[in-house]
Amino acid sequence: MHEAALEVCRVPQRFAADDSRVMTRFFFPGDEHRAKSIVQRVMELSDVEVDDLLDQVLRNFSSRHHDIESVLSEHYVRLGNHLPLNGYIDLQRQLLIGAYFTMEYAIEAAALFNPSIVQAPNQGAVPDGAMRFLMSLRATGEGHISSIVFRTGILDRKGVLRFDPPSRFARRVRVVEDRLYDNKTFRLKLDEMGAYNQLAQSILDRLDPQFPMSGLNDVIDGLRNELEVPQALQETSDNMIWLARSNYHLKVPPDADPSELVIFPSSENESHGIEDVRLVRFIEDDGSVLYFGTYTAYNGHCILPQIIETEDFQSVKVHTMNGRYAQNKGMALFPRRIDGWFMNISRIDGENLYLMRSDNIRFWNEARILQTPRFPWEFVQIGNCGSPLETEAGWLLLTHGVGPMRQYCIGASLLDLNDPSKIIGQLREPMLVPTEGERDGYVPNVVYSCGALIHNGQVVIPYAVSDSATTFATVPLDNLLSHLAG
Repeated sequence: MHEAALEVCRVPQRFAADDSRVMTRFFFPGDEHRAKSIVQRVMELSDVEVDDLLDQVLRNFSSRHHDIESVLSEHYVRLGNHLPLNGYIDLQRQLLIGAYFTMEYAIEAAALFNPSIVQAPNQGAVPDGAMRFLMSLRATGEGHISSIVFRTGILDRKGVLRFDPPSRFARRVRVVEDRLYDNKTFRLKLDEMGAYNQLAQSILDRLDPQFPMSGLNDVIDGLRNELEVPQALQETSDNMIWLARSNYHLKVPPDADPSELVIFPSSENESHGIEDVRLVRFIEDDGSVLYFGTYTAYNGHCILPQIIETEDFQSVKVHTMNGRYAQNKGMALFPRRIDGWFMNISRIDGENLYLMRSDNIRFWNEARILQTPRFPWEFVQIGNCGSPLETEAGWLLLTHGVGPMRQYCIGASLLDLNDPSKIIGQLREPMLVPTEGERDGYVPNVVYSCGALIHNGQVVIPYAVSDSATTFATVPLDNLLSHLAG
């Protein structure tokens, strides 16, 4: 036992949900018949009525969104994918039709929580001893659909947090339509899904080593015309198109402030939300830096691990996580290779922590149990609170444990630097327990983090308060390590 108490300092700043932060979404009311009826009603309006209605829409919504006219135009074009828009339609009428198929969505109306924090890519104009940080958060809106949003700020030399004011705008990051897929990786994933059969092989054999979605669709359509029983192709083609849509690229507008960006569900995997991003600043053996973010995709029935990859948060790749052990929630990557291996911490079975390794960051087929519930505050289950943090004493792994009354607390373990399968020490008691002011929220009695960082000798821990809001705590690194040593 240590005589000196663990020095945990709670920071007064708190992020709460803001229902005024809205983005636009395509809105398709019901079926094709209803959509046609709406278009017909607009077409029957006089030119004066169209001009007046469109002017009213633009007056009411231009101040709430970047370039609302481009949004309405985009949604008009998208509507054309659902039903034929025959004949000439003037621009004003196109925009008004687009408005009837557009809705606002309050991205964080319900909650803003489960944060992760990393050193930002751009450290220009930062005072000596300070660090610019980038923080991801889980924003939850109508229908409890979760998306990823961001905040930025400065940690000064004394560890004081200063946040950049968030933009009043919110923009959904757009999917790049001409994205390419790797033929070899595609085969591996189909095989893992149990969907790699003779038809799938025939389709992929006709495609280039790197192929676009349009190429995949063209080959499937051509093969469907060749087969005597084209229905036999349906299940295979459905699986292949589902896989392709689950792996995509995002392009960030060059003029966008990070706080404007919303990564909203874009694939069938994510149709009910994107949950709990664990960001890591990953340094390759050659010194190059990439940012990865592992997260949980939820489609209303099952959860699937996904990974974000980017150099600068301008172009973002999204991929499925593959392999026997790519399952359950909470995969957290180490920030560098160890002996040439990618490694991560995950909770494969919903109860215990596992150490996983791979030579391919998207395929995980090796795992060994690392840590099981040991202390009363974690008897129900344990999990990580983000990627391990490298220190001279070892890998600092923040953990969460679930105890009586399903109370979530945050603790810590220390892993051997060269062999992280060895646990050097664990906190017998949690660092952070929900206080009286943190107990109430969407999910009561929870403190939870998806990733911390170390700055000037302080462990900076952003954490969620009962799945509703986000705040921070700091702990002196030396003080924490002294409680974990031996």
